[in-house]
Amino acid sequence: MREFESGRSTDLETNADGAKAGHPVSQAAIEAIVRSVDVPCQVGGGMRDRASVAAILNLGVRRVILGTVAVEQPQLVGELCAEFPGRILVGIDARNGKVATRGWLETSEVLAAELAQKMAELGAAEIIYTDIHRDGTMEGPNLESLREIANAISIPVIASGGVSSIADLLSLLALEPIGVKSAIVGRAIYTGDILLKEAIQAAGQGRWQNVPPDLGSSSFA
Repeated sequence: MREFESGRSTDLETNADGAKAGHPVSQAAIEAIVRSVDVPCQVGGGMRDRASVAAILNLGVRRVILGTVAVEQPQLVGELCAEFPGRILVGIDARNGKVATRGWLETSEVLAAELAQKMAELGAAEIIYTDIHRDGTMEGPNLESLREIANAISIPVIASGGVSSIADLLSLLALEPIGVKSAIVGRAIYTGDILLKEAIQAAGQGRWQNVPPDLGSSSFA
């Protein structure tokens, strides 16, 4: 998947198998990706102890994403944030406002906004918020839920789930002043509904609202 932030892209590797298994898998593939791209990489999925976090960071990954452990061992998240400042993100995957864990196999009673507040207090660098009902649907992001999360905390929020068009990315810009600073785009990149170059032009530095674009060869011309 790709995350668009401040006019650049960050490669994001989310390992669903690792999340379900409870430990990282495919380290060789992760290392190969890190070595083959010249953008910062961040990885999530199955990291539930210090050793696994350190091992992934040692592969050259810029930041790691913690999920289940934020619900089950919040004190560990705080310890990791202190040991690896700026390199720990927390992924909050929500189903009807409640946090899902273990690769979405279980749904807790923890409210997404409350968990975001707690993780911000513990030192998380950013929150990745995913609306499970929107993920992969191409139906657009859940702006209301993103607004609730962003208003609850003072650290940046990364929007995930449902982004399917340049229009969706532009709609997220309205939430930038309250803290939604970037977005993750997955399926729409693979289907061609969003072109990476145009996404960065639309939502990155020097974006279309600020600099008149050259649309001579664009699909929007």
